[in-house]
Amino acid sequence: MRIEEKFKELKERKEKALIGFVTAGYPSAEDTKEIANALIKGGIDILELGLPFSDPIADGVTIQRASESSLRAGMNPDLYFEVAARIKGAEKVCLTYYNLVLQRGLEEFVKDCESAGIKGLIVPDLPVEESKPLLKICEGYETDLIFLVAPTTTEPRMAKILDAASGFIYVVSLLGVTGAREKLSDSIRPHIRRIKEMELSMDRPVPLAVGFGISKPEHVRAVCEVADGAIVGSAFIKIIEEGLRSEDDMLRKIEEFARSLKKETKGA
Repeated sequence: MRIEEKFKELKERKEKALIGFVTAGYPSAEDTKEIANALIKGGIDILELGLPFSDPIADGVTIQRASESSLRAGMNPDLYFEVAARIKGAEKVCLTYYNLVLQRGLEEFVKDCESAGIKGLIVPDLPVEESKPLLKICEGYETDLIFLVAPTTTEPRMAKILDAASGFIYVVSLLGVTGAREKLSDSIRPHIRRIKEMELSMDRPVPLAVGFGISKPEHVRAVCEVADGAIVGSAFIKIIEEGLRSEDDMLRKIEEFARSLKKETKGA
């Protein structure tokens, strides 16, 4: 199933998408499948599986620590795709940085995504203006190249992103990096409105999913009132970080937390 089809399926059920992010290989490659299964049991619709990179410019402290730990434990692209292929039950999206894609070879990387059942690719440090080679390959493999739109994105640049977009638009809710926040940014509603107005003018209705700082059920509810989905990452990583001494307890908490978030996507 293509990513946009998943959003359509959810819309028919009067639901919005819950997208859960975790770093592959944290705390270990073996644990990643069990963590992903807990997220899926809890109700996430799309799994955003991070392929760690040594210089993750878009990530806050929590995800940076997870990435560093994963890399020290031996995570690499070969192992990443093996792990991803073993995860079933939700649509999968890879989030990584362009250096890793480039070093593997653009077509080889996308081909490996397809083989592992990964339907979308997010590359935060790849500007839309430089994305044509990768975009062309992704289109050939029916893999969605997912772009980010930040509060500072200009209208001309947003138009370029919407013209190239598929799957969903990753709406960055605030300035800065990823990380759990107590309060949602007041700029989300006007930011979403601005993107929707551009979509309407271009007749390019691409689903919008909001990330950065989404960490509580009430955040998910508020986001789903104006967008098509919510992305939660650092809050899940924190549960993993705090539960390293008791895997069973940690997996239970992940599943319960995911369920509490998914509940807020229904009827929004």
